[in-house]
Amino acid sequence: MCKTVSLDIKARRPSQSAMNEAMGRWNLIMKPLGSLGEFEKMIVKLAGIYGTADFDIKHRCVLVACSDNGVVSERVTQSESAVTAIIAKEMALAKSNINVMARAVDADTFVIDMGMVEEVKDYAIIDMHVRRGTDNIAKGPAMSIEEAAEAVKRGIALVERMTSVGYQVVVTGECGIGNTTTASALAAVILDMDPAAVTGRGAGLTSEMLRHKIEVVRQAIEVNQATREDPLLLLSKLGGFDIAAMVGMFLGGAIYGVPVIIDGFISSVAANLAWRIEPLAKEYMLASHMSEEKGAAFLQNQMGLKSVLHAGMRLGEGTGGVCLLPLLDIAMAEFTKAHRFSETDLKAYVELI
Repeated sequence: MCKTVSLDIKARRPSQSAMNEAMGRWNLIMKPLGSLGEFEKMIVKLAGIYGTADFDIKHRCVLVACSDNGVVSERVTQSESAVTAIIAKEMALAKSNINVMARAVDADTFVIDMGMVEEVKDYAIIDMHVRRGTDNIAKGPAMSIEEAAEAVKRGIALVERMTSVGYQVVVTGECGIGNTTTASALAAVILDMDPAAVTGRGAGLTSEMLRHKIEVVRQAIEVNQATREDPLLLLSKLGGFDIAAMVGMFLGGAIYGVPVIIDGFISSVAANLAWRIEPLAKEYMLASHMSEEKGAAFLQNQMGLKSVLHAGMRLGEGTGGVCLLPLLDIAMAEFTKAHRFSETDLKAYVELI
C-alpha cells in the first residue's frame, strides 16, 4: 500500500472454486485441451471475478477520463490543450471514434471530465474534475498527493456507480493532449528504463519533436526526483488526472468484483500503478491489445499479462479495449454452447505429463 496517503483499498480475492469449475467445463468441450489459448484463460479469470462459472458479459461500458496536462506548454505535442475539450464534446454528441466502435459491440460510452482546462457544459459529460488541468511536470509536480488520491478515489467511485446499475465489464479509456508524455515519464520510472526506450511519437511527432519530448520526460523525472517506491506519490509528481482516474478504475474492479479492460499504453501505465498499490487488482484486469506506443509491452509483461490483439493501434479513448469484447463474446459462445465429449462416442483428452 502507499506510504504517504492511505487509499484504504478492500480488494476481493477471486473465487478459486469458480475458476476450477470453469476450467473443468473447458476440458469437457470436444477439442484439444487448452487449444483456445488465452481465451480459455480469460473466461476462467472471469469466472473467478464473478464467483461463478455461470455468467454473461452482455452489459458493458467504456469510461473515458478526460483531462489536460500542463506539460503541453513544453511543446511536446502537435495540438494545444483546447483539443481535449473539442474531442470531449464530440464524445458527448456520440460522434467520436470510441462512440462508433463501442456501439458496434453493444457497449455504452461515458465521458468523464477529470480535469480539462476548459469546462464543457453538457449533460452527457460526468463532471468529476479535481481541478482545471495539472501543472507542468517539467517544472515540478503535476499535482499534490492529496489531489492524486482524490482523483483515484473518483475513479473507484465511477466503477461503483457503473456496477450499481448493472454493468458487468468496464473498459478504460482516456483523452487528454499531452498524456503520452506523462505516461512515458511514469513508465520510465516504473520500469527503471531510459526515457528514450519508452517514449513514442504520440499523436504524431517529427523525429526532432520526438527528441525534444524525450528530453522533457528526462527533465521531469530529474526535477521531481521521481522514484517508484510510492506509486501514489509518483503519480502525483508525473501523472495526470486521467491516469489517476484509471488507476482508480482498476482498483475499483478489485473492490466491486468486475473485470476492467486495459486499453493501450496510457491505460497500461495506470494498470501497473494500480497493481503496485494493490497487487490483487491484477486479478481483475484483462489486457486487450498491444499498443504501437513504446513501453506498453514492458508494462504488461512486468505484470504477467498478455494482450491478444496485435494490430498496431495507438488511438486511445478505449478503442483498443472495446476490440476485445467481440472476441470475448466468441469465447463465451464456445464455452457455453459447444458440443461436449459426452454427446459423442469420442473419449475426452487427458493431460499428458
